[in-house]
Amino acid sequence: MAQAHGFFGGIKRPHPIKPRPGQESVWDYPRPPRVEVRTDRIVVRLAGQVIVDTTDAVRVLETSHPPVYYLPMDAFPSGALVGAEGFSFCEFKGRAHYFDVVAGGIWVPRAGWRYPEPSPGFEALKDRVALYPEGMDACQVNGEQVTFQEGNFYGGWITRKIVGPFKGGPGTAGW
Repeated sequence: MAQAHGFFGGIKRPHPIKPRPGQESVWDYPRPPRVEVRTDRIVVRLAGQVIVDTTDAVRVLETSHPPVYYLPMDAFPSGALVGAEGFSFCEFKGRAHYFDVVAGGIWVPRAGWRYPEPSPGFEALKDRVALYPEGMDACQVNGEQVTFQEGNFYGGWITRKIVGPFKGGPGTAGW
């Protein structure tokens, strides 16, 4: 229940930014998340090399989070994705396995993840990898450089078309 001074449960209530024409608010995204097939051109660079260039993307949309793009594993060059230890669990998507991302002598630990056996409703994520954009030289959606979602757990990609505020930064854990 909302309390005085814009707080609920001791946590400051977010004030969603009203989207302008052509924009999306992360506060209009659903929970549980929705999977959406996209034909946006996604280009990712690491160590000055293009490690992915595809129009075969799937994005996951979840309340308060910028979209996370999942790219086909076979769109990456051989050796760019190296299995890493550890896993995490998403209540919606299932068990995530991690990858180190490698190119041009640069090794970025646990910079990608996938759901090899996604939960029902998220089958479109099988054989796809998501990347944390902050570990890459550049991640682009239709030629626009993305900025990354704050926090060390989420992997959202922020473009001019996406408005927040976004979960992940200081003080947002309870959103």
